[in-house]
Amino acid sequence: PIMRACSGVWIAHGSGSGDREVVDTRGHVRVPPEDPAYEIRRIWMSPEEEEGYYYGFSNEGLWPLCHLAHVRPIFRSSDWQLYKDINERFAMAIVEEAKTDNPVVLVQDYHLALVPKMVRDQLPHATIITFWHIPWPNPERYAICPWYREILEGLLGSSILGFHTRFHCNNFTDTVDRSLETRIDRDSSTISYGGKLTAVNPYPISIEWPSRVLSHAAPVPACRTHIRATHGLPDAHHVGVGVERLDYTKGILERFLAVERLLELQPEWIGRFSFLQLAAPSRSKIDEYQHLAQQVQASADRINLRFGSDSYRPIHLKIEHHDLPEIATYYRAADFCVVSSLHDGMNLVAKEFVAARDDEQGVLILSQFTGAATELVEALVVNPYNIDQCAAAMHLALTMPGTEQRARMRSMRGIVQEFNVYRWAGRMLMDAARMRQRARLVRQMGGQDLRTATGGQA
Repeated sequence: PIMRACSGVWIAHGSGSGDREVVDTRGHVRVPPEDPAYEIRRIWMSPEEEEGYYYGFSNEGLWPLCHLAHVRPIFRSSDWQLYKDINERFAMAIVEEAKTDNPVVLVQDYHLALVPKMVRDQLPHATIITFWHIPWPNPERYAICPWYREILEGLLGSSILGFHTRFHCNNFTDTVDRSLETRIDRDSSTISYGGKLTAVNPYPISIEWPSRVLSHAAPVPACRTHIRATHGLPDAHHVGVGVERLDYTKGILERFLAVERLLELQPEWIGRFSFLQLAAPSRSKIDEYQHLAQQVQASADRINLRFGSDSYRPIHLKIEHHDLPEIATYYRAADFCVVSSLHDGMNLVAKEFVAARDDEQGVLILSQFTGAATELVEALVVNPYNIDQCAAAMHLALTMPGTEQRARMRSMRGIVQEFNVYRWAGRMLMDAARMRQRARLVRQMGGQDLRTATGGQA
């Protein structure tokens, strides 16, 4: 939605089988086809490069490093070399696409941590916004990475560096303070390194509002009927839902244990309640993800064997990809949605569920270890490691009066509506515009400090 609103060039890896067929000789394609609003510039990788850069360093190294989910990061020097090579490929594409010497560049996520400095070296007047979508760990944990200095130096090529929460901003600043010789101004949330200033700010990401997907959604009663019929459940059957990638950070195993505990403590729900888990396959080339898929399936099978029957399954597990309209139907059909992440930068499933409930019903059960928990305080906030607490939250959700559901959901919907994805992007771009204006004034004044010129009031 941001590219449609702002135009420009989106530089992205071309991994689909049809990507090469639709681009021009420069690797460009105008999108969306029916009403082009921006361009995509494709970056190509060999299978070996994708293996080392994406699956290796990014997702066996940085991903577990930054998530407190008790999975050991794996760092290989060969993966690091490919990570550097691909980051340089992206950086050079940015330089090639720049139409001025001071473009606005938005770099997205942990896959491209070295790009800001690489672009800064080529375009010193560029305004580079980097957004890190995952948590940032504490300094001790971050120092596990053998190339921690190079990554910090890469990110400090940014003009603005954004995280979801102030806590993650503070972790990053503490890490820099521990690792590099810099000048840090905690009052203004800026870091000076190598003569360049980086502002480190929280920008909680959100979703599109109003949603184009929901504009075509069926009424809630129709969604409830459809989903129950799809799973062979009676119309009056109670349903909880979980939606995410099959990832060890998402707390799916803990969630299933909570369902099991609910049926132990509240046996009246046996035969009357089922949990529907949509789990999209993810990073299945990585051993840890293959093992997780086996564990999740085994856990669902065990609980179904214990509490189920020929006509009843407590857990319906669907390890497959689902399109957005189908996911929205599940949101609208559920009595509650569980987001039990063990660690998450934000988690947009929580906000998607809230946005889907224009009937102002349904209950959100939300992990305290998500960025979303700092915004959606009317959710039932839980510790996903506390299985009894999560089971109690499920029972509370199933028995919550409609008036209380409405009050909680109405408040959360107001938050998601006001702080939507356009606001997220707009705040970063407004901060960038102020930074650019300040830089122009400094250049016009021959490099004189604005605070000196205005008596310290700038």
